[in-house]
Formats: sequence, C-alpha cells, structure tokens
Amino acid sequence: MKKLIPYIKSYIKGDLFIWALVALLALFSFMPVYSASTNLVYVAGNGTTTGILIKHAVLLLMGFGIMFFVHRTPYRYFSGVSVVMIPLVIVLLIVTLAQGTTIGGANAARWIRIPIIGVGFQTSTLAGLVVMVYTARYLAKHKDVTIDFKESLVKLWLPIACILMFILPANFSTTAMVFLMVMVLCFVGGYPIKYLGGIVGAGVVFLMLFVLTAKAFPGLMPNRVDTWMGRIASFSDKDSKEGYQVENAKIAIATGGLTGKGPGKSVQKNFLPQSSSDFIFAIIVEEYGLIGASMVLLAYFMLTFRLYVATKKAGTVFGKLLVVGVGLPIVFQSVINMLVATNLGPVTGQTLPLISSGGTSIWMTCLAVGMVLSVTASNQVTEQEIEEKGDDPLEHIYPKQEIEQV
Repeated sequence: MKKLIPYIKSYIKGDLFIWALVALLALFSFMPVYSASTNLVYVAGNGTTTGILIKHAVLLLMGFGIMFFVHRTPYRYFSGVSVVMIPLVIVLLIVTLAQGTTIGGANAARWIRIPIIGVGFQTSTLAGLVVMVYTARYLAKHKDVTIDFKESLVKLWLPIACILMFILPANFSTTAMVFLMVMVLCFVGGYPIKYLGGIVGAGVVFLMLFVLTAKAFPGLMPNRVDTWMGRIASFSDKDSKEGYQVENAKIAIATGGLTGKGPGKSVQKNFLPQSSSDFIFAIIVEEYGLIGASMVLLAYFMLTFRLYVATKKAGTVFGKLLVVGVGLPIVFQSVINMLVATNLGPVTGQTLPLISSGGTSIWMTCLAVGMVLSVTASNQVTEQEIEEKGDDPLEHIYPKQEIEQV
C-alpha cells in the first residue's frame, strides 16, 4: 500500500479528495443501475441486465479516460477552446433540432446518434458546458476593466442567447439551469448587477414570447415544446404521466425506511419509468434507506466543499471562475434530481451525476471534473504566466515564432 499511493500519484494530479469522491460515486453507481436495469429488461424488453451493466461500465471507463486526459491538460487552454467550440455547438444543436420529431420513440430534438458506437449524445449538455467555460473566459479577460454593457451584449450575451435559443424548444430544464448558472457565475465574476437585472428581464420576455408563439403555431415544433410545458402544467396532476412517475418514486422512498430493503430488492423499479436514470435516487432510498441516501448527500456535500477549496486555492481569476462555472452545475444538477424524486419540483429529465446511467451525462460530468482537477493541479500558475503562455493550445504544438514565419 505504501508503494501503491506514490505510484498512483505519479499518474494523477490535482485534488486527490475529488478523485476519491468521484471514484466512490462511480463504483456505488453499479449497484443501483444494475438493480434498476430490470425495468428496461423485463418491462421495456430492452437488452439484458448483464449487458446494461457492461455498457454502464464501458461508459464509465470512457468517462474516466476523458477525465484523465483533460486533467493532464493545462487549464488555460480551455479558455481558447471555448471560443472555437461556440460555433461548433450551435451547428450541433441545429442539426439535432432538424432531425424530426422522434427517433426510435425518443425525442429526436435532444439527441444525435454517434455513428460507430451507436450511443446517443445529448448536444445540449455539451453546449451548456461550453457556455460556462466561455463565460468564465470573458469575465477573466475583463477582470481589470469596467465592463461595457453594449460590448458585452455582442461578445458575451449574443453567443449565449444563440445557444440557449436552440436548446429551449426541446429542453427547458437544461436551458433554465444553464441560464441560472451563467447568472451565478457572472455575479461571482463581478459583472455589474444592474446589467444582470436587465438580462434576466430580457430572458423572461423572450420566454413568454416563445411560449405564446408555440401555442399560436403548434405545428412549428411538434412533440418538443408541449413536452416541457406539459410537465410544468402537470406538476400537481396525479393522473398525468409525470404524476405517475412521481407517485411511484414517492412509494419507493416511503417504503425504504431507515436501512432500506437491501441491494437489488426494490419493488418500485418494476413500475417506475427511468428508474436507472432520472429517478434513480428513489431506488437508492428504497434499497439503502435513509442511511444510504444520507451517504449520497454527504458525498455531494463533500464535493461542494472541495470545489470551494479549489476555488480559494486557484492562482488565477480564470481558474477560480472555471471551477465555479463547471463544478457548481454538477452539484446543482444533483439537487434538482433529488427534488424531482421527492416531488419538490416538476419532472426535468436531469440525471444524478456520476450515478445515473447514460453516456452523455457521464462523459460531460467527467469532462467538467477533469477541468476542475486541471485547475487544482496548477495552483502555482500565476496571472502573468497565463498571459505570457496564452490560451491557444496550437501554440504548444506550433510555437508562435514558427506560425509567424509561415
């Protein structure tokens, strides 16, 4: 054991406590995912429990591969990459929206299919992450100057508005969460509060106009806007589809007791749709009780604390804002998932980070954690150093002198 720890530390960098928390949550996820997978197998007739477990393991391994690669990358490069990614994610969102109504019974406005591996990819999740990094970049670039509102409208809010506009028709919950997280990041980053009020007001007006347009011309976006609007309207309607899900989740939570029924012994997993993803927290409470649920809450609380520590220790403004921008949404998403399972909020479709099954959610969470770990691995980096070296990753391959010669 004494030799193992230095060996591991030679390969991984950054906050080891965050590494440990992420690994524990990922390892724990196998038990509820395997248990809840019986719903997909015996109710929906989709695959086998072993196949679903293997797929979950492969997706986690790929996620940890992403996290390992990203955490070894100097975090200053994420600033430059976000600028390049803005137009790319806009194109991906347009392609996703243009697919049609459904693909294989699922909402095609949210997903694109990765050709070779055949895994669905939710483009809005990637877009949200890019938006947070881009916002952190803008705020860091303007840390020493007074922000001009008109200039920020073009350089900051126009790209954000374009991305949110293409996410909104199919995924209101992600749109709302990204917008809220951007507001929080801007507040932390020193963006003038008087301007933030105007941005919030403009966002509310745009949302109202969008809803009125969708109601007046329902044929423009079939099976997209009605989905999330129906979820909000049926929040308290027990006879709705969402009400059926929440009722079964409440039964699972109520029967869990203090210690739960035991691993794999959930009954409601056979009746609860999305029991391995959106409502996996209800299955955790049913099988592991209040004690198990408290341990999961404690893990996310400790992750929040380590994010705070990482923010305090970061040597640059961009590093601090990056941790807040990509780390806070992980915790916020976990809270949203638990609120939905306990009927304290409308059904959103947000998964429980690092525990729920699903490729996109796992990969994007690991990507975000990798960015945080990259910051914690470079606490000694200063503002002067990050300005001298730049944020263009191509300069690492092609030095500036060579580019100028070409």
